[in-house]
Amino acid sequence: MTRICFVASESLPFIKSGGLADVVGSLPQELLKKGHEVRVFLPMYQKVALKYREQMERKTGFQIHVGTIHTYATIFEYVHQGVTFNFVEHAGYFEREGLYGYPDDGERFSYFSHAVLMSFGFLNYFPDVVHSHDWHTGMIPVLCSQYYGHDERYKRIRHVYTIHNLAYQGNFPGDMLQSCLGLPMALLHDGTLHFNDGISFMKAGILYANKITTVSPSYAQEILTPQYGEKMEDVLRFRRPDLVGIVNGIDVDAWDPQTDETLAEKYSVKKLTGKVKNKLAVQKELGLREAKDVFLVAMVSRLTWQKGVHLIIERMADIMGLDLQLMVLGSGEHHMESQLKYMEEKYRQRMVFYGGYNEELAHRIYAGADLLLMPSLFEPCGISQLIAMRYGTLPLVRETGGLKDTVTPANLETFDGTGFSFAQFNSDDLYHVLRIATFAYYQKPAAFKHLMINAMNRDVSWKKSADEYAKVYEECLK
Repeated sequence: MTRICFVASESLPFIKSGGLADVVGSLPQELLKKGHEVRVFLPMYQKVALKYREQMERKTGFQIHVGTIHTYATIFEYVHQGVTFNFVEHAGYFEREGLYGYPDDGERFSYFSHAVLMSFGFLNYFPDVVHSHDWHTGMIPVLCSQYYGHDERYKRIRHVYTIHNLAYQGNFPGDMLQSCLGLPMALLHDGTLHFNDGISFMKAGILYANKITTVSPSYAQEILTPQYGEKMEDVLRFRRPDLVGIVNGIDVDAWDPQTDETLAEKYSVKKLTGKVKNKLAVQKELGLREAKDVFLVAMVSRLTWQKGVHLIIERMADIMGLDLQLMVLGSGEHHMESQLKYMEEKYRQRMVFYGGYNEELAHRIYAGADLLLMPSLFEPCGISQLIAMRYGTLPLVRETGGLKDTVTPANLETFDGTGFSFAQFNSDDLYHVLRIATFAYYQKPAAFKHLMINAMNRDVSWKKSADEYAKVYEECLK
């Protein structure tokens, strides 16, 4: 049994802004099933405090004096499905409307990192491995070595650092190294933590962790190149022997068409008739023409350049020239939202845009759609394609990162594959493959159904990935 401590900025079921929360919410439970002891540390955000604090147990509190930070930390505890979650409470730093994007983010997560590490002593809890996630916790391996390293209990800890999205690096002014972290300025001046005329929390995690993981094998290779490396490719190539790509899974209990209470009718791979009823129900709910035989295409996404939304907008007239309906759920860049609203008016009852995010509606879209579009510029792993396959909805993806690793391109002659894919990031290739998918739906129904069955039978759980993480932990401890 390995004692593993996850440290992250968000986790389901408590708080979520992206896929990081899904990973931190699901992976510890799978590791627990495999006999490991798992604990998770999170900030006590305002939304968490309002919903859960009264159910939590206060465990300890202590003063923090680091650089110019002189304040208090209180640690609360909450057990969820067997996993112990500890929350660091500080109203000034964390009880705000949002999670990130504040001018003092560097100070906030410096404080959080120190609070987590200091709490080990007060809780009499010292893990074998600390598994830190994304830039917010990148300084933890450095602090264990450089700030708390005089204590043998900290020196014995091994570190795994996971990059969920290299584009967000936690880059801050260099003087923060001393003022907020209490670390020597030599780490800046000798180039160790120097990055973009300041310091980088992510660079710190990459350099000081024993093992670095990212969320798919393809993304692990892509980030070694200038195209995807976000100016961090040289640092990553230096640590290449310790870099591992492990695909995410999903919570297969939360995402299960056989038990999903949000659906018009539950269904399974052995009883697909319920999927037709879900199609009719979501068409009615969103104001599309109700027709069980029409090809229903969906997109559930943030509306950004990275997600390839503009590729769809560019070819909307051609796409609407195909015999299909399109539903888009998401929010993001204002001009994209405006264009999608205009398209909805122009192609009434054939195209619908739902601005914002609605979790229950997302379930119904996954269940009712025949095809899910994910034409991303880059995608470290992606979760939507895994959910779509679980619900028998074929993903149409660009061959990048985790999308390439998880979606097997369709062969309409042999009935192999779990979706459709294209290589180049342009609207022509997207439209070409969408035409093939539309042709398959209408002209090759037996093949299309077989692809749906293949997709539903694909293992998208955390079981295999949890085994791979367990091997990473074991290698750290050798």
